[in-house]
Amino acid sequence: MNKMFSFLAGALSGALVGAVLGLLLTPASGEELRADVTTRLQNALEEGRRAMEETNRTMMEQFEQMKSG
Repeated sequence: MNKMFSFLAGALSGALVGAVLGLLLTPASGEELRADVTTRLQNALEEGRRAMEETNRTMMEQFEQMKSG
């Protein structure tokens, strides 16, 4: 139990230090950073949607071939 507590305390401390350093050393303002994250997230979601549609189309084609074959 003591080892687990030490590990969790160390992990939490490391995460906190990392977050603070990331905020202090980031070259962009908060607004710019949020806009960049939003843009990247939207792009990733759009790519995911396209991949899902393409996979769905491919699977439907394969299903139709299996039904008729």
